[in-house]
Amino acid sequence: MPIYKIRGIDVDFPFEAYDCQIVYMEKVIQSLQERSNALLESPTGTGKTLCLLCATLAWRKSLGAFSTGLPEGKGHSFGNKSSDLPSEEPVRPNLPTIIYTSRTHSQLQQVIRELKTCNYRPKMDILGSREQMCIHNEVRILRGRAQNNACHSLCKKRACFHHTRVSDYMKNNPALGNDPFDIEDLVNIGRTQGPCPYYVSRELHKSVDILFAPYNYLIDQGNRRSLTGIEWENTVLIFDEAHNLESICADAASFDLPSGHLSACISEAKQCVDLSLAKREIEKSDDKSLDPDNFAILRALLLKLETRIAEVPVESKELGFTRPGPYIYELFADLNITYVTATMLMDTIDQAALLLEDAADASQHKTKGTVCRLESIRSVLNIIFRHEDKSHSNFYRVHVQESQANSTDVFKAKGSRILSWWCFNPGIAMQEFAKMGIRSIIVTSGTLSPLDSFAQELKLEFPIRLENPHVISSNQVWVGVVPTGPSGRSLNSSYRNRDSLEYKQELGNAIVNFARIVPDGLLIFFPSYYLLDQCIECWKTMNHVSSTNLNTIWERICKHKQPVIEPKQSALFSYSIEDFKTKLKDTSTSGAIFFAVFRGKVSEGLDFADHAGRAVVITGMPFAMRTDPKIRLKREYLDQQALSQKKERKLQVLTGEEWYSQQAARAVNQAVGRVIRHRHDYGAIIFCDERFLQPSLHSQMSLWLQPYIKCYPKFGDVVFTLTRFFRERSICSPAKPKITQSGSTEVSDSMHALKSLSSEGIHGRPGKGVPSVSDLSKLVLVRCLKGALGCGILYKCNGHLQVERYSDAA
Repeated sequence: MPIYKIRGIDVDFPFEAYDCQIVYMEKVIQSLQERSNALLESPTGTGKTLCLLCATLAWRKSLGAFSTGLPEGKGHSFGNKSSDLPSEEPVRPNLPTIIYTSRTHSQLQQVIRELKTCNYRPKMDILGSREQMCIHNEVRILRGRAQNNACHSLCKKRACFHHTRVSDYMKNNPALGNDPFDIEDLVNIGRTQGPCPYYVSRELHKSVDILFAPYNYLIDQGNRRSLTGIEWENTVLIFDEAHNLESICADAASFDLPSGHLSACISEAKQCVDLSLAKREIEKSDDKSLDPDNFAILRALLLKLETRIAEVPVESKELGFTRPGPYIYELFADLNITYVTATMLMDTIDQAALLLEDAADASQHKTKGTVCRLESIRSVLNIIFRHEDKSHSNFYRVHVQESQANSTDVFKAKGSRILSWWCFNPGIAMQEFAKMGIRSIIVTSGTLSPLDSFAQELKLEFPIRLENPHVISSNQVWVGVVPTGPSGRSLNSSYRNRDSLEYKQELGNAIVNFARIVPDGLLIFFPSYYLLDQCIECWKTMNHVSSTNLNTIWERICKHKQPVIEPKQSALFSYSIEDFKTKLKDTSTSGAIFFAVFRGKVSEGLDFADHAGRAVVITGMPFAMRTDPKIRLKREYLDQQALSQKKERKLQVLTGEEWYSQQAARAVNQAVGRVIRHRHDYGAIIFCDERFLQPSLHSQMSLWLQPYIKCYPKFGDVVFTLTRFFRERSICSPAKPKITQSGSTEVSDSMHALKSLSSEGIHGRPGKGVPSVSDLSKLVLVRCLKGALGCGILYKCNGHLQVERYSDAA
């Protein structure tokens, strides 16, 4: 493996590094050497994760040997009892610990796969929840605090066999963590050898070089406190895939309490009163933890809170009721809930969860995933009274709004309300890390631009910044703004225009063309489920404008590619992905088309490399609803902050309108990143909205993308250049020709002669012929295999004349 000398550090990299990878690793090492924070953007497909791991571990190794005590690349097999390590490990010097976080466990799985490819073998651990790791037959079917409480109770009584095996297992397996492993590996060890995977990981994390965990293990104060044995002032924090880190931080410090949940909590409190009375009667016990008076007080306070929320004067459904953040303390003080009494109430709720769990155990109706609703009240109290100091409440807003009744929620009555306490300063969580004296914080993703506003939101200094180019060449990407459709009508999915029949028809006809031109996988992103549903419903009923063709737009799309639609229910998502993979392999069409939404699961972290994603179509800007209370109040908050900062003559300010636009742009950048996933990949990025003509929007796209953006006033130019792009890529990477039954050779979809053409011209452009294209060498009318007339391009390929289709029949 090549070794690169970067800022005096020998970096062992598993491949020949590209220039942008060297630059990225240089910035990482600079951040670590200078104890500075770094904000690093590197496009998807540039090997960001591998570079981050190699650079960080090379720097760490330069300070002293890893805790494995093993030569790199020669680690022990995972979970093997045999070890070359001495029975007593030497006390290691005070070396930095690296905590590597990402948003989800599936993303962490990907990181660990990358760790396996590099030559560094630090001692590692990965943290997960009991829900993922518990193997106790009764506890593992529980959820939330009920699961935590049941686990604590069994461990305290030494009644969990798996927990009692942890100590001996750790002593007998000192090599655990020397080789990369994942949560599934720990669970398998627990099932085969007995120790609790959850507590094994909790023991192991105290002595590792690198620790992997989801964001919430650091952002949530309670989870962070559970990480004992970590010297925070000698720790490096890495936030990977951090494009929505600011929203995660803000959401973690906020809450929404629907009146339906509050009603359920009141019912549970009443149930606890009855259960505690019955238990005392049976057991003749004076156990103070089961005092029915405590549960009665809890129920009375919740009833009073319900009344207070119902009495709030909501003047209009649109505006709701809004007050400054500190108002929440006034509201709860009227209920005699303060910093001191809140702790007592949380203890009572913990006892209630245990009591309800015992009752569920005794009944025959226990179901998997049962959640104690009172936990939501505990979470609310924990967020409000996290600190005795109330100064942070100035970054909040209290809001009460009317909510629509939901037929699926038996607790939600008609005209119910939601009490919210929203944090509009995500920097609160990040500033806590600064107070802890963290050595360096590295925030990285493929889509962070614009970096200035991202840094302002996190309220941290990031002296080291990078916006990396891509590793691909210019001939591997086609990027175009398509302001009009096949018949010349504008494409604009703004609120005013999105419901018009003309827009939906024009967009549908454009997608028919893209489905025909683009080989293999095609991704279509919509600003919302509403617009996605409206368009598909329209396309299924809308016939082609030509009276001679009765096929609907939807039928014409399906003629070229089999469709898959992103489901709203997350539980069904894995099925849709499998469906897409299956349809990609089906040779009856030219591939599959995935209809998805911005900020959905398809746009977040999924890999549509090579044939799975040859093009992505952006159908508009995913602006949030301006009238949404949370969006409106966030904009107002930022405008107030900007006004005060201008008075203080601060150079960089972020207004509400800028934030609003940038949130939409980041969602677009994230969707764009689903295609072109490695150095040899290629694909097209198609912006089907005239608003992308604005230079202000260009500047908000990822920096690597900006030089490639071209605007095409005529749809014919789009068809021609896009067809040529995929034709040329097919020539560079020719697919094996298929042999038909008659023995003749059938050329691949993007290269065969014009098939099923008619004089109709481009899809959705009847009778208008073919638009002129400046670099079109020659247009010819050809008679195709099926006898139809159509328009094509005559060109030379390997000394032979070829005909490339230019327009297709509907």
